[in-house]
Amino acid sequence: MQVLQTKLPGVKLIEPAVFGDHRGFFMESYNDETFKTHGICHAFVQDNHSLSVEAGVLRGLHYQLPPKAQTKLVRCTNGAIYDVVVDIRKGSPTFGQWQGFILSEANKRQLLVPQGFAHGFCTLVSNCEVQYKVDALYSPDHDRGIAWNDPALGIDWPTSTPVLSEKDTKHPLLADAELNFIYEG
Repeated sequence: MQVLQTKLPGVKLIEPAVFGDHRGFFMESYNDETFKTHGICHAFVQDNHSLSVEAGVLRGLHYQLPPKAQTKLVRCTNGAIYDVVVDIRKGSPTFGQWQGFILSEANKRQLLVPQGFAHGFCTLVSNCEVQYKVDALYSPDHDRGIAWNDPALGIDWPTSTPVLSEKDTKHPLLADAELNFIYEG
């Protein structure tokens, strides 16, 4: 397994070891001991699985406020997505910066999205399945979001006319979002 640091401190791109032959492939998508040797020490408590039937479905940008904030370990098990994280930690040298990654069934990459980052993805093909672990249970009272098309962020999404949920059409701009994450260096 390779764990690659990104330009956003704490966000990690994980490339698992994949063993393939004429039957298909085998990989460990999660191994607590291996992850800990790479500094990924989270007690994941919930697994989520989404299906997006159309290309251009955009989900996000989502986060949960402390004390119910979530670290996510995200992977695309069918299809391909453009996965985006935004630093929303006040005082961070990368506050308001974003980075995008292609996660797909072909590359089998995973993305670790720590607490203090908003997260979203856009499907690149139809019938995308995304699975992710979180280290805190879903809490509707702490659920928040940021507008996917906030001009201050300038995210280069792969579509300008995404398929959105009603909830995702109503998120505020980053400047108006409720944030209580503090960068701790």
